[in-house]
Amino acid sequence: MAILKIARMGHPVLSRVADPVEDPTAPEIRALVEDMVETMVDAPGTGLAAPQVHVPLRIVVFLVRPERTTGIEGDVPTDLTVLINPVLEPLGDERNEGFEGCLSVPGLTGAVPRFTRLRYRGVGLDGETIDRTVAGFHARVVQHECDHLDGILYPQRMPDLTKLGFVEEIRRRMEK
Repeated sequence: MAILKIARMGHPVLSRVADPVEDPTAPEIRALVEDMVETMVDAPGTGLAAPQVHVPLRIVVFLVRPERTTGIEGDVPTDLTVLINPVLEPLGDERNEGFEGCLSVPGLTGAVPRFTRLRYRGVGLDGETIDRTVAGFHARVVQHECDHLDGILYPQRMPDLTKLGFVEEIRRRMEK
């Protein structure tokens, strides 16, 4: 396993649509996922998409720690999830705004509106289908990571760029 270099905003790999994975059970996909998980933990992060480590494939890894859940029904802690070739389906029009950070946009955070509830489907490393209905922070993480697969970074989702800033400055402003 290896810690991979994380692409930062401005690198072309982050602005293209990632390619589907032909064989989710292939050994090279398993090796990539192991490196992605090690990189995510080292960073540290909550999720990581393959394009963030310079690999334009439709793979995301993420987890939802209990302390990050919102209490909304369907926002449940989730152990490490590997999601290959994901498809997202918003459930309703309700959105909520929350601050997000990104390993590819280091040091910054911004308020991003996201669908509150969604269903996601894809496959795991074993080739088995993953099909979940989620809400709150869990839904936010999945949307954020899957945006990377379509060449979108969170600042592109922000309707109000006055809510984008350095983590320390935003934290200070929120504490007042």
